[in-house]
Amino acid sequence: MQKALTDTALHQELEPIAELNVNRHLATTKDWYPHDYVPWDRGGNFAATGGVDWSPEQSQLGEVAKAAMITNLLTEDNLPSYHREAADSFSMDGAWGAWVGRWTAEENRHGIALRDYLVVTRGVDLVELEQSRVEHVTNGFAATAEELEKHDSAFLMSIAYVTFQELATRVSHRNTGKICGDPIADRLLQRIAADENLHMIFYRNMCGAALDLSPDQALDGVAAVVENFRMPGQGMPNFRRNGVLMAKHGIYDLRQHMDEVVMPVLRKWRIFERNDFSARGEARRDQLATYLNELAANVVRFEEQRDKLLAREAMKRERQVS
Repeated sequence: MQKALTDTALHQELEPIAELNVNRHLATTKDWYPHDYVPWDRGGNFAATGGVDWSPEQSQLGEVAKAAMITNLLTEDNLPSYHREAADSFSMDGAWGAWVGRWTAEENRHGIALRDYLVVTRGVDLVELEQSRVEHVTNGFAATAEELEKHDSAFLMSIAYVTFQELATRVSHRNTGKICGDPIADRLLQRIAADENLHMIFYRNMCGAALDLSPDQALDGVAAVVENFRMPGQGMPNFRRNGVLMAKHGIYDLRQHMDEVVMPVLRKWRIFERNDFSARGEARRDQLATYLNELAANVVRFEEQRDKLLAREAMKRERQVS
């Protein structure tokens, strides 16, 4: 049985690798500016400054695109919670602090750009959006006590979680851009998705290094995250309704979660090929494999149910037209 390391020891051992990956990120990422991605000529004053307030017919976004844009923006808006969680888990010292600061600045840019686009294009009800932002940020986001009790390292739980979460967010942003029906929105969301991918690579590299450093302990964190994964938008107003719409229309569904998020990352870490786990680690890996088999079965059931639902809705629309 391998000896578990404290979070302090993990931070210290992984600090040089964090520094390398911060430098890699800074050398790879490209600066961009929200104002270059917003169609300012579509804008106009609201009633308080002599114009007209929002009304539904002003929006060019469909119901699904609205739900996805609101969900994505409110997720980005909860950055104060994420920053606090990152600072607590990774520390604000040395390379870790440099990363937390840079990551926070880049994530904040996403929220700025998305909100500017929605305000200028009047894509959603902006009063309702602001009310939801205040409620969501007030409630915040944090790992539950039950999640933390399942593992002895908040650091490893966090580094594993953000790996999957950043990739999931990338998928959601990219598919949202496609469904908006606006090339400007698509370009903006492609740009944000590219950032999320680079963030994912940083965390994936760090979690991979943790697996090399303390295999059993890191695997336990990875497995706990996979088995209990929840998107950071959990708890925002209308999250369930909007999430169902997004899943039903292929923006982020169970198949994408398994095929585009969970399995590619596990393969990158060679979870099922590694031979450096102890007997305890191998037993934990078997538990993860069992969960993944159950997830695959759930994916098939979800797709069958979704296809039936979409077929019924299509038939209903045909009857209404005829």
